[in-house]
Amino acid sequence: MANLNIKLVKSLIGSKKDQIATAQALGLKKIGDVTTQPDNAATKGKINKISHLVEVSES
Repeated sequence: MANLNIKLVKSLIGSKKDQIATAQALGLKKIGDVTTQPDNAATKGKINKISHLVEVSES
């Protein structure tokens, strides 16, 4: 199963509380933080919620 590299490229300041919580659940706190997550439905749902704040690439 493939993994996804997720990088936070925009600030969480001014984002809704649920979007901030989603980013933190993925392990993203500061701009430039990168995390590797499994490519599954739960992860894709989280990415979809904060898609305007992150860049995603396959690893």
